[in-house]
Amino acid sequence: MSLRTLALNCTLKPGDQPSSSELMATQFLDALRTAGAEGEVVRVVDHDVRPGVEADMGDGDEWPRIRDKVLAADILVLVSPTWMGHMSSVAQRALERLDAESAETDDRGRPHLYGKVAVVGVVGNEDGAHKITADLYQALNDVGFTIPAQGGTYWNGEAMSGVDYNDLDEAPEATLSTLSSAARNAVHLASVLQTQEYPGSE
Repeated sequence: MSLRTLALNCTLKPGDQPSSSELMATQFLDALRTAGAEGEVVRVVDHDVRPGVEADMGDGDEWPRIRDKVLAADILVLVSPTWMGHMSSVAQRALERLDAESAETDDRGRPHLYGKVAVVGVVGNEDGAHKITADLYQALNDVGFTIPAQGGTYWNGEAMSGVDYNDLDEAPEATLSTLSSAARNAVHLASVLQTQEYPGSE
């Protein structure tokens, strides 16, 4: 069974600047590929994603192209850095734009993101990873994604140290093993949902 993955890197750093979120998103894709799902990373900040809660906010809005990739994927990975104890503004913007999907339903009355799986990653050298993970889980589940068991991983560096995840010689085993579990569980759940759909309301 062929499964597709899309990873949204919600770093604040544009272009090819080194990004801890990019590293973790890539690690997720590697783990998902090993488990049987191919995909790509989109660095959201490189696109003109307009503020709003509609699928298309008009001329110049580049979210519709990202949205097409979300809709084509079976598994969504959303990775955010930690800023002042919260997810990045880019991650918040992505969630706001995904909110439009809660109003879209299929001919059986199901939100059209039903059947899609989401996992999350959080990086930062300050506290906040558990709170960000909880917020991401809730928002993604609200619009129809299903979260697998242990569906996220994180790395918190020493507070105020200035050392980022992508500065490490190697990622901690606990972070990577949890990431691998999330990837395996995501592929398993996505495979199940392809063959055993959620019931409709109509």
